[in-house]
Amino acid sequence: MRISELSRRSGVPITTIKYYLREGLLHPGRATAPNQAEYDDSHVRRLRLVRALVGVRGLSVGAAKEVLGGVYEREGDPHRVLGLVLGATADAADTGDAAGGAASPRMSEVDALLDALGWQVSEDASGKAVVARTLDTLAELGTDYDWKRLVPYGELAARIAAVDLDGIEGIRDPLEMAEQALVLTVLLEPALMALRRLAQEHQSAVRRGAGPEGPDAPGAPAGGVSPPPAP
Repeated sequence: MRISELSRRSGVPITTIKYYLREGLLHPGRATAPNQAEYDDSHVRRLRLVRALVGVRGLSVGAAKEVLGGVYEREGDPHRVLGLVLGATADAADTGDAAGGAASPRMSEVDALLDALGWQVSEDASGKAVVARTLDTLAELGTDYDWKRLVPYGELAARIAAVDLDGIEGIRDPLEMAEQALVLTVLLEPALMALRRLAQEHQSAVRRGAGPEGPDAPGAPAGGVSPPPAP
């Protein structure tokens, strides 16, 4: 296919495709003339993954290039491919003490949490630092909240992760698998948070006996205050 068709099928503008070619994020096509080349489905798949890494995950072009190189090096190991694309971060601060700061004193609590859940994660998993910083903040606010109270949330997270991976179980192409895992994980996160809020509202209504006629129901008086009875 020509570059115009590649652009149409991948959803990436021609100018951006040429930029990715110059930066090495996209492998060259088969030259057919001094300024022309033919491209194939492998270019479409790679462009979709680049778009997911840069546009959805928010990585820099350089970071995306490193991830892509790692995906190709480990294409026979789906576990490591997923670790590369899902563990990559747009900001080094996401990895905790990547800038040379001291490790969180709560990291030992995170390790205890992971042990209690029976999870197998790498020592440098970026999510560990996020959990540790959250526990730090809770402690600074004076809340009585330790790692043990995160166990039920971890158990729910494990069920969500199983659903995530079930969705890509049949994919054999490493680039397609990486793209789908990345897009579904990152794009679904806001929806999952919204579902949590909706579920909280539902649980509150069920536990407190508030039905659809509650204070926030359509047509309900402002502030939940009923008007005075008619004389």
